[in-house]
Amino acid sequence: MARYGMVIDLKKCIGCQTCTVTCEAENYTRPGIFWNIVKDLEFGKYPLVNRVFLPILCMHCENPPCVEVCPSGASYQREDGIVLIDYDKCVGCKYCIEACPYGARYFNEDVAGYFGGELSPNEELGYQKHKVGVVEKCTFCVDRLEKGEEPACVRTCIGKARYFGDLDDPNSEVSRLIVLKHGFQLQKELGTDPSVYYLPP
Repeated sequence: MARYGMVIDLKKCIGCQTCTVTCEAENYTRPGIFWNIVKDLEFGKYPLVNRVFLPILCMHCENPPCVEVCPSGASYQREDGIVLIDYDKCVGCKYCIEACPYGARYFNEDVAGYFGGELSPNEELGYQKHKVGVVEKCTFCVDRLEKGEEPACVRTCIGKARYFGDLDDPNSEVSRLIVLKHGFQLQKELGTDPSVYYLPP
């Protein structure tokens, strides 16, 4: 069984937000819910200033604290490492939101669309797969994976900064990139063992 993971090359990410927009369009997330964001960070003092674009999504941790604290069993981890939420079991307690150190979970509390009170035909169709009163997050586009396709953010990244594959296969592209280019995990010291790695800027 594969353990799915993602590698993001910070040298290639240009902060265009295509991944954010693609994720919204692919998953029909409601206003204010972003399964995929890109932070714009600056380091140093003028004139020695560095700027880095840092994409943030669910890290699909090997040791997910969100699963541990979920009282209803709604948050769970598949054999391939992907962490998902069973919306029928979620009671909206938000414990998982508090437990996630990456701020990657959102509470869906509104039925409103992007254009006011009335939903567009596209929203009417897309919002059917979302429940109000539950927590949502990135799923690594499991529906696409089951069809043999890449996650939408990987497919549309115009800087080709994202890679997706099997972390347990030492010959996979993601595994080789992590070793050869010194990939790192965010907040590794927490022991969550994220499945999203970054290549240094």
